Amino acid sequence: MKVNNAEFIISAVSPKQYPTTNLPEIALAGRSNVGKSSFINKMTNRKKLARTSSKPGKTQTLNYYKIEEKFYFVDVPGYGYAKVSKTERAKWGEMLETYFTQRETLKLAICVVDFRHPPTNDDVQMYDFLKYYNIPVLVLATKVDKIPRSKWNKHEKIVREGFDLDPEDKILTFSSETGLGMNEVWKYIEEKIK
Repeated sequence: MKVNNAEFIISAVSPKQYPTTNLPEIALAGRSNVGKSSFINKMTNRKKLARTSSKPGKTQTLNYYKIEEKFYFVDVPGYGYAKVSKTERAKWGEMLETYFTQRETLKLAICVVDFRHPPTNDDVQMYDFLKYYNIPVLVLATKVDKIPRSKWNKHEKIVREGFDLDPEDKILTFSSETGLGMNEVWKYIEEKIK
């Protein structure tokens, strides 16, 4: 997909703030600082559509980005960051649970992980949660440019086994530095939003 039109729409904390356009939604879930904002910027060919931060735990709302008037990327708060208070984390948990279990326009959740490391307990918990609610999942392994190609198979095996992936779930590799994997990701997304 060639993106000419991408815009930030709203930071939502509750269903009454979600857009009512009924466009399909693709949610991005992952640890803080795993590269969700960089992914959105690379996929939309914008440098600053999604704000990247060196401070983990910055996204505390559901951030909606409308792409080509066809669908939304929804960036959900990153998890696994210690500096956030327990009450704050509980609030996020509630907000995410409401979103993931009640949003009918949600077509796909992309579990974003760092290809260099095995999935964390939080990653696995998120994957299991999505599977429990029958939400289609794509595992997106970012930062592949940081690993020599000769080691990709080994790392993919670690990710696949770390999640204990269901056979129907796919792992795609991606680099927001080089754009590697973009076409495959677009193909996968386009299938889901038809």
